[in-house]
Amino acid sequence: MQRLFTFIFVHIIILLVLFSACKENTKESENLSLIGNDMKMSEVKPAKNQLSDEFKDYWYAGKAEITSYKLEQARYGELRDGSAVLIYVTEPFLADKQVKADQSSPNNVSVLKLNSTKKFLTGIYPYSIMNSSFYPVSDNQHAIKLTTSVQEWCGQVFTQMNNRDKFEVKSFSYFESEGDQTITLDKTDLENEIWNKIRINPTKLPIGIIKMVPSMEYLRLAHKPLKAYEANAELSTEANVNTYKITYPELERTLAISFSKSFPHTIENWSESYKSGFGPNSQTLTTKATKIKTLKRAYWQENKNSDVFLRDSLGL
Repeated sequence: MQRLFTFIFVHIIILLVLFSACKENTKESENLSLIGNDMKMSEVKPAKNQLSDEFKDYWYAGKAEITSYKLEQARYGELRDGSAVLIYVTEPFLADKQVKADQSSPNNVSVLKLNSTKKFLTGIYPYSIMNSSFYPVSDNQHAIKLTTSVQEWCGQVFTQMNNRDKFEVKSFSYFESEGDQTITLDKTDLENEIWNKIRINPTKLPIGIIKMVPSMEYLRLAHKPLKAYEANAELSTEANVNTYKITYPELERTLAISFSKSFPHTIENWSESYKSGFGPNSQTLTTKATKIKTLKRAYWQENKNSDVFLRDSLGL
């Protein structure tokens, strides 16, 4: 009896060790672990957009697309030198919890995620801005989730929008006038999702006089109410580059995003004109971002000191 108990106990220990190793290995592989199933999801979900083999080969290869940009950022009535990075990658997303899925499931939604970052200095202190948008590759609904965070020495602000029956927004700020807010919006076009739609199917970009929620980054920096504004959207072509331009008359703001006409529709540059600064000293300035370099990397695996040199390849 004692031998039988020992035998069972030893085998339980072995199984626990193997299970732990498998869990750890899955964690290390991150995006790669679900790539195969992620591609299948894109085929079984109802879709406006039929994904081409070219699209699947590019976006389901287990790597992210990382593009660096030289940034001239308008802030407090002056232009600041800085850098911006756009990181695009597909991943499986849980539609109900609205977070990245840890496990394969036919109920997961395949999304094209964009993490965009900006870094620049305002005098002695730095700004760090990040936007994340999660947009279904099926192109059959609005972004499932958006987040924006801004950090600088005065404090930090954070906004999250979830796509449920309506757009549900939670916003947090260190400013008394903004404070903690919960907002519900009717569904409409979102500027933050445009950057994903360009990469998936730019022929379906909204055109004409529309209602659109501007970039959550802009609304935070300009201290404008988070709501939909009337906008005029147009798409033009010059040589091999398309430019999508959005003009908001009420905000006196224009955003122009230029991207390659052919697949994979890489973002070549963008500009954003609006009044910068506050009070009588405010003036219309133009933020500009110009592409430096694009890399396809499984960056989540390149986290050692020996991998730092890759930042030089991006000009960062």
